[in-house]
Amino acid sequence: MAEWLYEAGIGEARAALVADGRILKARIELPGLRAGTIVQGRLRAEGRVEWPGGAALLDRVPPGTAEGAAITVRITREAIPEPGRAKLARAAVTADPPAGGPDLYARIAAGGIPVRTCRAHEPDLLEAAGWSEVLEEALTGEIPFPGGVLRMAVTPAMTLFDVDGSLPPEPLAIAAATAAAQAIERHGIGGSIGIDFPTLGGKAARQAVADAIDAALPQPFERTAVNGFGFLQIVRRRTRAALPELLSADRAGAEARAELRRIERLPPPLPDTHIVPARLLRRIAAEPGWTAALAQRMGRAPQLVEG
Repeated sequence: MAEWLYEAGIGEARAALVADGRILKARIELPGLRAGTIVQGRLRAEGRVEWPGGAALLDRVPPGTAEGAAITVRITREAIPEPGRAKLARAAVTADPPAGGPDLYARIAAGGIPVRTCRAHEPDLLEAAGWSEVLEEALTGEIPFPGGVLRMAVTPAMTLFDVDGSLPPEPLAIAAATAAAQAIERHGIGGSIGIDFPTLGGKAARQAVADAIDAALPQPFERTAVNGFGFLQIVRRRTRAALPELLSADRAGAEARAELRRIERLPPPLPDTHIVPARLLRRIAAEPGWTAALAQRMGRAPQLVEG
């Protein structure tokens, strides 16, 4: 039976949909503007809406709305981190009153699948299901499957999967199609997605690969056929950053939060000091709330020292 495992972590909330001991979906939420939030702001040039502490781009500017006008909007897509900058959140005009958008727990609880809240003093169910391996996939882009490996690359335009392996082209492509569809769902990848399969000679083989995508990837999505060069494109709704985008945008932060999770789960007696790599120690020092939360949860936190 499938269930969500949820943790209210230090600096992040995390959840995994687990079935048969395997993670089907992995989600991390950082503090920030959430999809579904309704805010009041003012219209600026080029469809930009600004309010104290935030901004978004309107999907469509209502006809006759002048620059500087007060406007209420609902966030339809959260900001997307990119190297050097971030894509602004997107928004649509609404008549509803200001309100916060649903957080990670509210979103997974609304789906009807049981949610188990996990705590640090309990057995590590996330790790038992492969949490660290999923994070490693997101950070490295290396996703093995029987007979081959996917290499995932996130670009500003799309997420790309390249297929490599030792199987003959058709069974390799079919196995890769299933693995890619599962990875897309596991990492919450939306927007434009490209998969570069081995070149397949016949129409029937290309259709079999497309069928494997359809069988393994839940709707809604749109896709092309596999072309003569072995390329297939998928488009999915994009509401927030995928796990690889979220982690790679602040790798030190992601690793620091994972380290705090590990420290939080240490059994008594607690050590007086805990050795942390220098770059993670600097990242933790930049967020005083993290160490304060660690001390509160553990009763007393070990001193973090550079190692």
